[in-house]
Amino acid sequence: MSQPFTVSLHPRIKSSGLFMSENNIVNSNAESQESEAVAQATATPNEPVKEQASKVETAHDDFDWSIDKRNVASYSTEEKKKYDAVYEGTFKAVTDGELVRGIVVGLTKTDVVINIGFKSDGLVSLNEFREMQNLKTGDEVEVMVVEKEDREGNLNLSRKQARITRAWEKIVEVHKTGEVITGTVTSKTKGGLIVDVFGMETFLPGSQIDVKPVTDYDQFVGKTMEFKVVKINEAIKNAVVSHKALIESDIEAQRAEIMSKLERGQVLEGSIKNITDFGAFMDLGGLDGLLYITDISWGRISHPSEVLKLDQKLKVVVLDFDDEKKRISLGLKQLTPHPWDILPENIKEGSVVKGKVVNIEDYGAFLEILPGVEGLVHVSEITWANTPINAKEFFKLNDEHEAKIVTLDKDSRKMSLSIKQMSEDPWSTIENKFPEGSRHSGLVKNITPYGVFVELTPGIGGMIHISDLSWLKRFNHPSEYTKVGNHIDVIILGIDKDNRKLQLGHKQLEEDPWNTLQDTFAPGTRHEGTVIRKDDKGAVVQLPYGLEGFAPNRYLGKEDGKTVTADETLPFVVMDFDRNEKRIVVSHSRVWEQQKIDEKETAKKEARAEADSTRKTVKNIQNKVEKATLGDLGALAQLKQKLQQEEQQGGSEETKE
Repeated sequence: MSQPFTVSLHPRIKSSGLFMSENNIVNSNAESQESEAVAQATATPNEPVKEQASKVETAHDDFDWSIDKRNVASYSTEEKKKYDAVYEGTFKAVTDGELVRGIVVGLTKTDVVINIGFKSDGLVSLNEFREMQNLKTGDEVEVMVVEKEDREGNLNLSRKQARITRAWEKIVEVHKTGEVITGTVTSKTKGGLIVDVFGMETFLPGSQIDVKPVTDYDQFVGKTMEFKVVKINEAIKNAVVSHKALIESDIEAQRAEIMSKLERGQVLEGSIKNITDFGAFMDLGGLDGLLYITDISWGRISHPSEVLKLDQKLKVVVLDFDDEKKRISLGLKQLTPHPWDILPENIKEGSVVKGKVVNIEDYGAFLEILPGVEGLVHVSEITWANTPINAKEFFKLNDEHEAKIVTLDKDSRKMSLSIKQMSEDPWSTIENKFPEGSRHSGLVKNITPYGVFVELTPGIGGMIHISDLSWLKRFNHPSEYTKVGNHIDVIILGIDKDNRKLQLGHKQLEEDPWNTLQDTFAPGTRHEGTVIRKDDKGAVVQLPYGLEGFAPNRYLGKEDGKTVTADETLPFVVMDFDRNEKRIVVSHSRVWEQQKIDEKETAKKEARAEADSTRKTVKNIQNKVEKATLGDLGALAQLKQKLQQEEQQGGSEETKE
């Protein structure tokens, strides 16, 4: 059994009538009120006796708790109420989440003891005062009441929460006013940086760091910079800040100032901030301008990067500007005189110059003689030859050529050049080197449906007509016989000096085989042939010696009733041979038809031969017989009858034929 124990109470607790009895809180005033209620209930006549008897007396119920053990008289009820109110008035009324100011009353190795005027002091971790290096007893600080009484009955305060709350209030305020604030970049995070503003962490997106793209975020960690609050989220107390907004506002002010003083023809200095295919953007000190590619150099350039570099400083002239759109067109080449206005004395008609191919068109090519000074070499001035020339095949970009200046017009800034006039006109003495009948080897330069253009020497060439390619074959297109780039032997058939044309031949290098093969392919002759093509009109047959014949459909029937097909090799009979038209008509059906005719002719000849033999026999018998006997007459009659029958039979066959 546990031993009884006594509790010494604080005088303030005694005066309030509150004390602890073991684990229960007892209120003496409540006890007295309860006793009075019981007495009244007992005195009530209508109260059941059963309920009055339910009151069970316990130990110490007769103890007068209002009497001090030191035999000091206790306060009366009115006095207790009075002093309790005075006691309660000595404490500050606080609520959870309230910001209050307190006095540092103690410091330990880990905590700071703060008195906020409440019933008890609160403890705050020393880590929350890291920015206050010289914190000491007696300093006044602001804290937040997290809990008036936690599970252990302690007052829970927070310096950090108080700073965050105050910081958020300031951030909301500066967001409304647009005020510029100062913050410190504490760390890098995904997509941007973390900035400490008024002791609260805010987010600085990477796109809001600078007007120029930033790839290295680490260089900003630890720096103190100015910002604007551009976005807040009240629900989660999150803020987004921007340093770029400050730069843009400064740039906008500079832009307005520059635009107000801008004039066409004004020379400004700037730096290249971006290079594109069509030009370069320049920073003119807060205002951007475009230096178009055609205004960079008097000469032709393929890309601005050929002459410009990023961050390069240049002086440029203002060509045009738009106040509303804030666009400025700049020029660099305009700072120097136009090259056509300062042409050297050696650039004149008749002089030979060297230029680089800068542009190629169907009608010719442009050669850059000096930066900004170009001349045109027309296709007619490329070669002395009268054959068509493709400028895009003759010229290559950036290749260099020497040419002669034919015409020069400084006022219109035009120049015509000639490459062919760099050498003597070969057509003036063409008959000396290329007389008619002479044989040469040339290069196939071009092929058309009607012929082949052959270059014999640079500037000299001619055409082989499609009909002069072969004696034996007919071509639908010259490309069936030769290709561009091939070499071919030719003979000069004719010279047209005025029109600068040579008539060339290829088949004329050999004797016309149609003259020698006329007897070989005479009509009626038979030859083996292979059907190489067939259409609705007939078939083309490959014959010996490289010749080709044509068999109309009516000549393609076989003896078995079928028709000759492609790739078949069969005997053919020549029906017609035309040397002038170079044409041979052949027939397969005539082969087997002729065979039948030959068989009939053979049968006729045999019958005639037998009849002739019989006549001779009869004649011989008549000559030998001096006297005729009945037997002889009978034999003679039989022979005569047989002879007549054979003659009649032979006559009927001839009639049928």
